Amino acid sequence: MYTLYITRHAKSSWAAPGQDDFDRPLNERGLRDAPLMARQFAERGEPVPLLVSSTANRAITTARAFAKALGGVPIMEQPSLYHASLELLMEAVERLPAEAKSVMLFGHNPGLSELVEHLTGGNLGTIDPCTTVRADLHIGSWKEAASDTGSMVWWQAPERR
Repeated sequence: MYTLYITRHAKSSWAAPGQDDFDRPLNERGLRDAPLMARQFAERGEPVPLLVSSTANRAITTARAFAKALGGVPIMEQPSLYHASLELLMEAVERLPAEAKSVMLFGHNPGLSELVEHLTGGNLGTIDPCTTVRADLHIGSWKEAASDTGSMVWWQAPERR
């Protein structure tokens, strides 16, 4: 069995008109939610030896908050994850290193929501910013990841006040 944690980047800022989408930073809520959700995840005590992230500013910033909370877990940066389609996300999952039995993937919607539904058959609708979904994949290697090979174990989103 392999475990994939699918995490949408924290809430991003639209404060700079004309700013390139790739470069958008986290907004105030995102800067608050990313470390909070990262600490809550770390408190679960579920081992994750590798983080894989889109290189867009908002995604990599979120991934760095999780890496810090997890004691410096390495981040593999993958430019192809920026607004990746389901097909590209599945290719990224299939290429994950075999020795990493659990991986956390950081990226964007709608691709991540589609990935959860594809792998688990579970439909959360649109995954909110800074939400993590745990999917246990009943496979012998990442290369075997396919439609309905997993089950959604839990999901956690930031509380809205």
